[in-house]
Amino acid sequence: MNFELKTLTPAQAAEFPADALIVLVPDTAPKGDTPLHRLVAQAIKGADLEAGVGKSLATYRPEGFKAARVLLVRAGAADGAALRKAVGAGIAALKGPGVAHIGVIATLVAIDNAGLRSAVQAAAEASYVFTTTKPSAKPRALARVSFGVADANALREGLRAGKALVAGVEFAKEWANRPANHATPSMLAEAAKKLARGGTIKTDVLGPKQVEALGMGAFMAVAQGSAQPLRFIVMHYQGGTKGDAPVVLVGKGITFDTGGISLKPAGEMDEMKFDMGGAASVLGTFAALAELKPAINVVGLIPTCENMPDGLAVKPGDVVRSMSGQTIEILNTDAEGRLILCDALTYAARFKPRAVVDIATLTGACVIALGAVRSGLFSTDDGLADALRQAGETAGDLCWRMPLDDDYAEGLKSNFADMGNVAGRAGGAITAAKFLQKFTAELRWAHLDIAGTAWKSGAAKGSTGRPVPLLLQYLIDESQRKPAKAAARRKG
Repeated sequence: MNFELKTLTPAQAAEFPADALIVLVPDTAPKGDTPLHRLVAQAIKGADLEAGVGKSLATYRPEGFKAARVLLVRAGAADGAALRKAVGAGIAALKGPGVAHIGVIATLVAIDNAGLRSAVQAAAEASYVFTTTKPSAKPRALARVSFGVADANALREGLRAGKALVAGVEFAKEWANRPANHATPSMLAEAAKKLARGGTIKTDVLGPKQVEALGMGAFMAVAQGSAQPLRFIVMHYQGGTKGDAPVVLVGKGITFDTGGISLKPAGEMDEMKFDMGGAASVLGTFAALAELKPAINVVGLIPTCENMPDGLAVKPGDVVRSMSGQTIEILNTDAEGRLILCDALTYAARFKPRAVVDIATLTGACVIALGAVRSGLFSTDDGLADALRQAGETAGDLCWRMPLDDDYAEGLKSNFADMGNVAGRAGGAITAAKFLQKFTAELRWAHLDIAGTAWKSGAAKGSTGRPVPLLLQYLIDESQRKPAKAAARRKG
C-alpha cells in the first residue's frame, strides 16, 4: 500500500479527488467558511456527530465535496493514541471493493510527526489481509492513502517513519500468521536471507553441525525431536559507526510447539504456530531498519526449531549442558523457549553489546498477569527498562515492568543439575525470566514476554506484529543517544 502527503488548505481538502475521504474532526468546531468547515460545524451543531474519539458520521455527496463518500471522525487531541483509534475506525468503515484511494484530511487538527506515524500505522492495520495460504481471501483493495495536512514538508519524517514501521509490522505478521508447514526453521532462515538482498543487512545462517560445535546443548535438545533441522539466524544491521557497540535483539523462534513429551492439550494447539512471534518481531524490526536506516548498529539472533514429541525427543528429567557450561534438568519439555534462548543469550555476549533484549512468547503466566494489553518487561538494568517502557508508550505498544527478586529463583534449584527449567506454577512468568537471567550476568539485559500480545484468538485470530513498534522506537531513541564504544557490564 502506498502512502503520500499533500499540503491542503481546508478549501482544497473539499476538492481533493479520492474514492472516499476521512475528515479528522477536533473536539470543537473550527472557524471558517469553506465546505469543509460548514460540514463539520453542521454535524457538531446538530449533535449528529457524537463526542468521543473514533465516533463517526457518514455522509454521501455533501455539498462542495468532490469525493462521493465523506466520513467525519472525531480525533480528540490528535495525539498518537487518538489518531490510531480515529484513522483505524475510519479505514475500517470505508474499506471495501471500489475503494482503492482514501484521503485522510487532517487540516483541522494539530498533527505532528509522531501522530502521522501513528495514523499511517492505523491505516495499514485496519486494511491488512492475510492471503498467503488462503486463495479465497479478497486481497487488500485499498492501494493508496493520502494524508492532507497544513504543511507536508514539516511531516516528511513522520511519513517516512510510518512507512518503515508498516513494512516491519506487516513482515512480522506475514511470518507469524503462516501455518507451521509454511514457516519451517529453514523457511524462516530464507526470509532472513531475503531481507539481506537489499544490501543494508547481512545474514548468516548456522545449521545443526555449527550449533553443535558452539556447544549449544540446550538449543539442540529442543530440536532433536523434530524432522525439521534447526537453524540459528544471525543478522547484522550496520547503521552506526564501525566499532560502536550494537544492540542485540534475540527472538524465540519455535515454529511449532506441541509441548514435546509434556504434550499440550489439543484445544487451540493450532495457535502454537505463533510461538515464533519473537522471531517474527526481530525479522520485522530488521525489515523496518532497512527502510528507515537509523544511525545505530543492531544484531539479530534467532534460534529456530520445532518442539515435537518424536522418539528422539528430549524427556522430562534429562540433563543437558548449555553453551555457558551450566547444566539444566529439563523437568518440563513444554518450557522449551527458555532453553533455546539461553544459548542465544550466551552467544550474544561475543558482540560486546550496549544492550541485549530478548523477545519471546514465553509463558501463559504472563497472559494471566497482564492479558493482551501490555507485554511483560523484565530487566536487570533500570536505564534499559525505562528506555523500553518509554519507547512502548511513545509507540502505543505498551509493556509493564515485572519484578526479578532473587527469591523467585529458589524453585529453579535441582538435585541433578545446576538448575531446573521450571519452578512450578506460582509466578511462572517471573521464574522463567529468572532462568534467563542466569545466562546474562555480564549483559545489560531485558526480556519481553509477549505471550499475551503477539497474537489474537477467536474471530480476529492472527498476529498483531507486536512488539515491532516498541523495538523500532527503542532503536530510534538509542540512535540519538551517545554511541557506546564498549558494552556496559553488570554483575548479578
